[in-house]
Amino acid sequence: MGVILVGCCPSGTASNVMVWLSKGDLALAVAIAAVTTLLAPLLTPALIWFLASAWLPVSFMDMFWSILQLVMLPIILGVLAQRLLGARVQMAVQVLPLVSVVSIVMIVCAVVAASQAKIAESGLLIMAVVVLHNTFGYLLGYLTGRLCKLPLAQRKSLALEVGMQNSGLGAALAAAHFSPLAAVPSALFSVWHNISGALLSTCFRRMEEPSTEAAEVEPARH
Repeated sequence: MGVILVGCCPSGTASNVMVWLSKGDLALAVAIAAVTTLLAPLLTPALIWFLASAWLPVSFMDMFWSILQLVMLPIILGVLAQRLLGARVQMAVQVLPLVSVVSIVMIVCAVVAASQAKIAESGLLIMAVVVLHNTFGYLLGYLTGRLCKLPLAQRKSLALEVGMQNSGLGAALAAAHFSPLAAVPSALFSVWHNISGALLSTCFRRMEEPSTEAAEVEPARH
């Protein structure tokens, strides 16, 4: 259930940073993150119900309201604060990313602490599933872009956006609607995808699109 849950979450904000580091198409990455986040209140509960309701009871409306509170409400409040307070919110803008990181770390620590016995029993298996889940996401995104003949920069963006999820949201939903154990894959994913994303973005950064100018000059010389 926890693995399905993290897979149904929208792409995470960390993916935008990794796309920037990889020299990918940042505008595309931000657009994907924005659209998937805005659609999350409808699509995330619907996908979880479709994929997991055979094993556990899934309440679409309860998850819908939870995601609205966790995702949409902060966005609306942020937009209103910018409109109403203007320059006075700039000090908070500098501090809030750190607050966000600390909050996610606290969620991960709480999830791991609450499920330490279960993690000790099957931690390696869960970690292996998380690594495979993340790797297949990268491959699916990149190969889909290649199949659609997208430029390299957009293939980089697609790979990172598909592979990296909003695992903080997954952990919060799991703890609220299922059990602390269901939040373990999200907690482990939160740690792992930042490591794998940084490694992949470093590899992507070294990849360059073949130069069209060089291809044009070479026939001219002949």
